[in-house]
Amino acid sequence: MQRLTAKRNRTGTPARVRSTARAGGDQVQSLIRALTLLNRIAESSDDGVTLTDLAQQVGLPASTAHRLLTTLEQERYVRFNNEGRLWSVGVQAFVVGCTFTKTRSLVGVARPHMRHLMEDGGETVNLAVEDKGEAVYLSQVECRQMMRVFARPGTRVPLHCSAVGKAILTGASDKKLSKILHQRGMPRLTVKTIISPSALRADLERARACGYAVDDEEHAIGLRCLAAPIFAETGDVVGAISASGPMARIGDERMAQLGALVLETSRAISADMGAGPSRR
Repeated sequence: MQRLTAKRNRTGTPARVRSTARAGGDQVQSLIRALTLLNRIAESSDDGVTLTDLAQQVGLPASTAHRLLTTLEQERYVRFNNEGRLWSVGVQAFVVGCTFTKTRSLVGVARPHMRHLMEDGGETVNLAVEDKGEAVYLSQVECRQMMRVFARPGTRVPLHCSAVGKAILTGASDKKLSKILHQRGMPRLTVKTIISPSALRADLERARACGYAVDDEEHAIGLRCLAAPIFAETGDVVGAISASGPMARIGDERMAQLGALVLETSRAISADMGAGPSRR
């Protein structure tokens, strides 16, 4: 009677097992490459990016990139514009992203308060958290003014020259602050950007004293922003809420008024996050 036997290598491993292992490795590599392509598309302009540019950016042959993009297109993670020959983010990527933001309790808790702050203050409101030494915007409620500030979710800004960043830093220890400044530095973005660690520490002390931080054209000329930290039940700073707009509307006389509204909103969000009065 004949018996079917698997061909083995010198170590006794069946050939089919080795073939499966190689296939698994290839699948993981393809997955990483596909996700890299998706990330590059997300980082590109709103109009999209060409296949040639994508392939060059990720270091793949155009044929390989096209095969992976076609698979992503079938699952609706990317889409292709025939007229412009451009690839852009698809609806399924948006669905996944929205699911993530829904699971972030901070966004869900903050959104109603952000809308109230926009109505009361009349300026665009942002919610941000710290990630790897930068501030990342999670959500925004745009104001109704013709001239307004726009920062789409996912946008990153330096901590040392943004109001949300400085508000977050008010809860950081001196050791953590020093580590962030060592890793990220203090690049000058405008003539008003604070580039001295001692000056930044003094500014953070002022922010702690009044309850909110100020970006007075430090990140962009003509733009003012006020932000206050958001606390969790542990007393840790978990994010920051801000209101921003052009100097034409946020003059010196309005700074304190808008700052008070931002601080009031941050305290309300902190309360909903479980922070007690003493921690806030």
